[in-house]
Amino acid sequence: MTDLTRRKALILTAGAPIALGLATRAKAATAEVTIQGMAFAPATITIAAGDSVRWTNSDAAPHTATFRATGADTGRLNRGDSGALTFDTPGSYEYACAIHPSMRGQVIVTG
Repeated sequence: MTDLTRRKALILTAGAPIALGLATRAKAATAEVTIQGMAFAPATITIAAGDSVRWTNSDAAPHTATFRATGADTGRLNRGDSGALTFDTPGSYEYACAIHPSMRGQVIVTG
């Protein structure tokens, strides 16, 4: 093998890990919503498709995050409990607490 051929092989091999690293998908994220004072905070949250939202109840009363249009639901969350849902499709999703319907929130999923 000539020096020129060896040098080309080393350059191509050295660049392979960089090219592979660019092709990998970023890990999905989890956004946090706190339930406190009979409200969702933040009330509106924006995430990317494939990400999750985790609701954590800090109130003494039980709550849910219920999406009537899709049927998705965290289930009943007592004080200190958390529930998470993953959103794969871009769009705007409104939700409410099934126990306290005046508590409302929105998840906006971007493409």
